[in-house]
Amino acid sequence: MVILSSAFVLLGGLAQVWASDAIPPPPAPEPIIVTKLPLPPVSPSNVTGACTAEVNPSGTGCLANGVFETFQSGSFLPDGKHVIAQVVYEGAPNAPDPASIYSGLQVIIVKTDGTTFPNGDPWKCITCGVPDANAVGLNTGSYDYPQTFSDGTRLLIGKNVLDCGDNQLTSEDCTPDKTFIYPLRWNTAVDGSGAGGDFREQRLHPDQVHIEFNAFTFTGGSIGQHAYFGRLVFNPAPTEGTPLAPRYDVINVTLLVDPTEVPSITADGDRLIINPPGRSPGEARGFNGDGSEITYIGASVESGNVDVFAVHLITGAVRRLTSHPEYCDPVAFSPDNKWMAIMDTRGSGRQMFIAGMRGIPPLVDMVSVLVPSSTRNNGLRRFFQPYLLDFYGDRDDVGYYGQKINGGLDGVPGSGSLDDPEWNGMADPRWSPDSTQVVYWQTHTISPACGGSNPLPCYNSTEPGSRDYRMYVATFTSRTPACPRHVEEHPDTIPWGIPYVPGMSLPSSSRLAAGVYTLEGKASGSALVNITWLPAPQVGTVSVEYTNFSDDGLSFLDGSESVTAGQPSLLVTSFDWYSDITQSGAVNGTKVTSDGGWHGTIDVSVNVLNTTGSLTTTLDGVEWRSPLSGT
Repeated sequence: MVILSSAFVLLGGLAQVWASDAIPPPPAPEPIIVTKLPLPPVSPSNVTGACTAEVNPSGTGCLANGVFETFQSGSFLPDGKHVIAQVVYEGAPNAPDPASIYSGLQVIIVKTDGTTFPNGDPWKCITCGVPDANAVGLNTGSYDYPQTFSDGTRLLIGKNVLDCGDNQLTSEDCTPDKTFIYPLRWNTAVDGSGAGGDFREQRLHPDQVHIEFNAFTFTGGSIGQHAYFGRLVFNPAPTEGTPLAPRYDVINVTLLVDPTEVPSITADGDRLIINPPGRSPGEARGFNGDGSEITYIGASVESGNVDVFAVHLITGAVRRLTSHPEYCDPVAFSPDNKWMAIMDTRGSGRQMFIAGMRGIPPLVDMVSVLVPSSTRNNGLRRFFQPYLLDFYGDRDDVGYYGQKINGGLDGVPGSGSLDDPEWNGMADPRWSPDSTQVVYWQTHTISPACGGSNPLPCYNSTEPGSRDYRMYVATFTSRTPACPRHVEEHPDTIPWGIPYVPGMSLPSSSRLAAGVYTLEGKASGSALVNITWLPAPQVGTVSVEYTNFSDDGLSFLDGSESVTAGQPSLLVTSFDWYSDITQSGAVNGTKVTSDGGWHGTIDVSVNVLNTTGSLTTTLDGVEWRSPLSGT
């Protein structure tokens, strides 16, 4: 257990806030106690029977090790004393040994208050031993993003709902024979046939009857994505589509695209216009505490800076939640709707080389957006750490960028401490029902993200059994527990969205016509922009010349930047990057590429970067350099 109190401040930056003047001053840092949660032991190997009584005397299974699809923490149960997690068991004996059920992909419940279940374990497997007859048509492969319903009897696990009837999941009455796992199905066929559409990143709405989800699109040799909002309805006896077994149908679906919305960048003749953040999610990430807003990754406001936004489901009003130049992705609002827990690379310096210079408009991003979206990872390694933000999010104007939940920025690599930078935050953090605790998890950096030909050293895990993942609960000790929030059922209709009709053609994004344009700075200067679209497998080139360009009247840009992007295959992006930008005024800096430029490819399916040359940003004497290949 560690007691912490630290705030994170970034000096300088762009004085720009997408919100009203009613935003209050940022909160003071608060005391935090971080406690590691217990997990089943790691199996010595995946050999049948390797999980012996010496490894787990209780005979309740051993877990697989590794960082890929072996573990993911989930939500608190409504009592606030238990959390759930996706795990993978291995080393179980063969049937008919009772311990044979502890095998493969499962979901466990873990106690957070130091107590145990009647068998003496602080964990309980809730899916182990469920009969096949109770899981007909199960969506296999993952129970990712496990989430709890407020009734304490159901879970959303991957694209399935687990239901223990009238029994609380934590009770001894919730046994495998009383547990059912029902698949989710989203109909995308005109005649209602087939298995339905594939989707991902599903999140439960606080009203417990709606979900948001995302689905990829594949058009013109490119990959895209749309977000959706729909109602969960139990269908005990379906007559069309598969499986023809009890299931949850996702109905009354809305495509979260505003057909009247203008693109983020438009042209009026030869004059470019940067429009306010749009309300159409690039990737939906969940809901705020009262369910009135959906959170999402949106179009960049500044070059290379990938941020999280929130849009009101009824009014369509948009808020920019994060503005720090590092990368934010997982975000979770507290049930009392006053706080956010995020996973962010801020503090790591990972993205500063590409996004650290503030006030650069997102012009080259028309072809380069996948670069900062992918460099935030190195293969399976994330550079995330958990941060606490209030409801209003980052405040550039006063230098508020939240409070790091797990200590300061001086953790020792390989120490195994809770702020060891070799332990990386993962999706998603989750809040307790009373908004006083957050559960989060981390994975350890392992080869090939370190060691071997990689110049970065590998460190041994100090966790029991050399486990490569771990789970924590952070308690905000000065808070008064909030009463659990009851959220009224949200309407099915999203006024600014498009009602989804099975078989409908999905909207596609448009792009500016090739040509030479001028973007006027809001305070001074201009940017001369040359856009050239190229035949496949190339995408295009965007070149910019800045002359005393400034939007805030405090920092000024001069110089040039040019990016050419290509797409050798569906999931691989190539780029040729040339920068020579000088910033003066409130911040003095440069953003420059090495002689010959910065060149590379990124496989976006695995986020592996291979480059030659470099891109370096220097701000008031502090240098940030692009990562080497494989790092």
